[in-house]
Amino acid sequence: QESKYRIYFLYSSGLIQEFKVALSEENINLKTLRELCFNGIPFEGGIRALCWKILLNYLPLDQTLWESFLKKQREVYSQFLKEMIIQPGIAKANLGLSREDVTMEDHPLNPNPESRWNTYFKDNEILLQIDKDVRRLYPDMAFFQRPTEYPCQLILDPQNDYETLRRRVEQTTLKAQTVNRNRSGVTNVSSPGKALNLYPSNEYEVLPNGSEAHWEVVERILFIYAKLNPGIAYVQGMNEIVGPIYYTFATDPNSQWKEHAEADTFFCFTNLMSENRDNFIKSLDDSQCGITYKMESVYSMLKDKDLELYLKLQEQNIKPQYFTFRWLTLLLSQEFLLPDVIRIWDTLFSDEDRFHFLILVCCAMLILIRDNLLVGDFTVNMRLLQDYPISDVHTILTKAKELAWTVDVLG
Repeated sequence: QESKYRIYFLYSSGLIQEFKVALSEENINLKTLRELCFNGIPFEGGIRALCWKILLNYLPLDQTLWESFLKKQREVYSQFLKEMIIQPGIAKANLGLSREDVTMEDHPLNPNPESRWNTYFKDNEILLQIDKDVRRLYPDMAFFQRPTEYPCQLILDPQNDYETLRRRVEQTTLKAQTVNRNRSGVTNVSSPGKALNLYPSNEYEVLPNGSEAHWEVVERILFIYAKLNPGIAYVQGMNEIVGPIYYTFATDPNSQWKEHAEADTFFCFTNLMSENRDNFIKSLDDSQCGITYKMESVYSMLKDKDLELYLKLQEQNIKPQYFTFRWLTLLLSQEFLLPDVIRIWDTLFSDEDRFHFLILVCCAMLILIRDNLLVGDFTVNMRLLQDYPISDVHTILTKAKELAWTVDVLG
């Protein structure tokens, strides 16, 4: 047992050294880095967080540009916060602005669809959906409920007139309170949040003033993304994609990087979504870049690799959209525990054609449970596919690599 640990330690040390060498180049060789990352990235020393920033086309390959590039990007993100989290009609004194008198142009009852207040109310609809989703992000982990070491001072500073998004959600649900009259004529007022048990008091610890939980940071990232991308805005499931990226950056052992996890996550998430966004746009579902085509690609590949299994699923009328929609759209983030999702994403992000490799992974997942699927009926098989039974992602990735190899050799 001791010699096993020693071998692993030596292997791990050697691997970390290989990454350090690759990342110390003035001009990083992307091909070499991709090959290293494909088999998994070490967490030690913040190597994974740094590699993801490069693989997701955030950091330039020329290291000499990093300092000025990051400074600029983080300033841009700070500007987004100033412009998009502020409530209409409220200005910040130490920005050199004064509070304007309320006019018809800036009045909550202004019927003009372009008015700032009208936009504010529309934004609130999106914000409530984001809020509901991020509060339940990885409920089996305490991380997202814990306070961040680096709360956003721009918003939490009591000198500022900015409101936190959490406060905005609370005020919105309070304004939309429901009034119930009981038999004795006494009126009970309760917020819909409580009425629907959306925010059970025992589930979310109320943090003291000046603190914010990690889920609140994720909420802000998604809200700003929605504001900047009105064509797609926010679609349920985006929270599952931003969550692992933010977790990886916010647990970076290097505090200089960790401090800017929010801004860096925003830009990496935006880059990833620029490749993945078509999956979230309903009007593109049936186009060649839409999700339907990708789901059918999983079955096309299965037909080539395992005709018997393909025919069995066809015979039982198990359509790919019954399970691959979630697998593909959310990059398998709901099928495995977070550490395993992160390991899969190491390989996905490092593949030049990452979404083709995702199809190979999905096909591998089917082939690995073929014996169960071939003997199961429709109900049993649907349960297997919607609650995937294999938790060893190493086995799945190895099988996907085998499939990729046969495609390269034979295709």
